[in-house]
Amino acid sequence: MDLSHLGTPIGPLVRVHGGFANRMYRLDTDQGSFAVKELNVVDRRWAYQVEDVFRLERAAFAAGIPMPEPISADHETLVHRWVEGEKVPEAPVSAAYGFEIGELLARIHALDVEWTHAPSEEPASRDWPALAQRALSTGQPWADELAAQVDTFLAIAHFVDTCERPGPVVLTHKDIQPWNLLARDGRPVVLDWELSGLLDLSGELGSTALSLAKGPGFDTLEPAIFRTVLDGYVAAGGTLPPAGPSWFVYLIGGWLGHTRWNILRCLTGTQASTGPDLALSHESARNGARGLPDLFHRLPDLETLLR
Repeated sequence: MDLSHLGTPIGPLVRVHGGFANRMYRLDTDQGSFAVKELNVVDRRWAYQVEDVFRLERAAFAAGIPMPEPISADHETLVHRWVEGEKVPEAPVSAAYGFEIGELLARIHALDVEWTHAPSEEPASRDWPALAQRALSTGQPWADELAAQVDTFLAIAHFVDTCERPGPVVLTHKDIQPWNLLARDGRPVVLDWELSGLLDLSGELGSTALSLAKGPGFDTLEPAIFRTVLDGYVAAGGTLPPAGPSWFVYLIGGWLGHTRWNILRCLTGTQASTGPDLALSHESARNGARGLPDLFHRLPDLETLLR
């Protein structure tokens, strides 16, 4: 990585662990502190639209969206100004925090930014029986749990491919989850914009509101917090799309693809040179094998949050 444009280092490049897709470092120089993200170029799940994402980030920062200042971007490295803040736990946020996230979503959706790539979505993979067999034969620690849910994973893939999205399509962050947020003086800071792109509005709102209203599972789900995110969106000028399963299909489809990607990384049995550490991929594979079927079976209950 050529980081000479960031100034003279006053300390080493320090790894910051925990990224689910890429690797993060902190660099302190005579020009300040920077978050340096090394993009996974070995087995990336999607093409990173570097020019479009950087344009959106700069527009959002200029519009006052609370976020790290974007400094530079290429197809291998992203650089932002380092921002101090508290990590947001995977637990229901406060009503004020959720309301402000809803407001921020409406402001992001209102930005007038050119996006040169049409939305694209590949069909959900149907190779779950083969993956489960490979996991069993190689002794993966989560293999039995995956094998027991193969039929459910196939049903999830069918749901993701056939669920109708009512629109409208908006240009947005696409991944506002607790692990992509900080709290600074109790207010949100939005991190990790590299997934940004065009998305059906219902999928964006459902994914964001649900993730901020629950803990690691679904037993701690607080419907009032879910509604607070939507209230903030409306208060800032947004219009809610029709209720239906489309509110949760983006979350389910994203988690399905993330789980499969981590399973494939685990099946190699080796530590890749980029992306998450192998131990984190095992954790993600196990969480998907357990959590995705639970989420899918709760769809009827989740739809009651929209009434």
